[in-house]
Amino acid sequence: MLHNRINRKELIEKLNVEPFARKTVSFYRYVYIDDPAAYRNEIYRRWEEFNIFGRIYVAHEGINAQMSIPEHHVEAFQKDLMQDERLSNVPLKWAIEDDGKSFYKLTIKVRPKIVADGLNDHAYDVTNVGRHLDPLTFHQLTHDPDVQVVDMRNHYESEVGRFENAFCPDADTFRDAIRIVTEKFKGQEDKKILLYCTGGIRCEKASAYLRHEGFKDVNQLYGGIIAYADEIKQRNLTSRFTGKNFVFDQRLGESIDGKVIARCHQCGNPCDSHTNCANDDCHLLFIQCEMCRETYEGCCSDDCKTINRLPEEEKRALRKARHEKYAQSKIFRSRLRPHLIKQDNEEHYSYQSR
Repeated sequence: MLHNRINRKELIEKLNVEPFARKTVSFYRYVYIDDPAAYRNEIYRRWEEFNIFGRIYVAHEGINAQMSIPEHHVEAFQKDLMQDERLSNVPLKWAIEDDGKSFYKLTIKVRPKIVADGLNDHAYDVTNVGRHLDPLTFHQLTHDPDVQVVDMRNHYESEVGRFENAFCPDADTFRDAIRIVTEKFKGQEDKKILLYCTGGIRCEKASAYLRHEGFKDVNQLYGGIIAYADEIKQRNLTSRFTGKNFVFDQRLGESIDGKVIARCHQCGNPCDSHTNCANDDCHLLFIQCEMCRETYEGCCSDDCKTINRLPEEEKRALRKARHEKYAQSKIFRSRLRPHLIKQDNEEHYSYQSR
């Protein structure tokens, strides 16, 4: 059996009573994999033996992994990686804030790409990447007023945390981010650009594409924000990244400097806690404070709160008539964004779904 068959509730209950600690780690490697499906099955068998949980994507172009490993299996897992010629000496990025509850099952999927970028890899040289900067060098260069720091993540990530003076594209997807950044700095191809993302994987593609577009001095934070935060902490330096680093697991983020730079999408109070709407037919990712969580019962709106209270048979009826009734109930929302407006010399937040 090469996939999980236990329901989510039972898995989470089992995770919460585990008598041992776990560590969260992420890594990626661009390496040619001839048969991704066969390799997927191979690593599933190997890593299931270590009781590893996580989300791993495998493609012809390589592997992208985020996982939770029992502490007593960490050494054995690292030996396993060393014995795999595709993954030997792959850089591992360990979580900073970690209670081990980042994942509750092992999921390994075969994908066309390990990062969905919407780019035609045959149209440019994906190996012609920018210069890799170690965290300390990147930190020092961010003080230079002549460089441009660029966030290659999506809007909901940079909303809760970002480097000082960084350009943060108003993007819903990585594909949008690349397009926006390319258009934004067109005509400034000689400018020194510093790219960063969560763990470094998106910058690999972005830097190669920018070089293809004629940008001459493209640099990227090797290991991403995760590696940067670890280095800054070890050296006791003042972080140039402020706020929370969004991560793609159960935690949805880990604070880098303890500061909260975002606001609740419902009341506007300081908050950087992401959540998914409790109405599973919406499941919108948004920022919600504890007070609003109680008021809206974990939902993003009164509409979803009302629907979430319905008996399951009524929800199923709504799903069946999705095209006409979902539109009426406003159950589908692609995203919720704050829009700052001025009124009577005070700041007020209004919110709209797009």
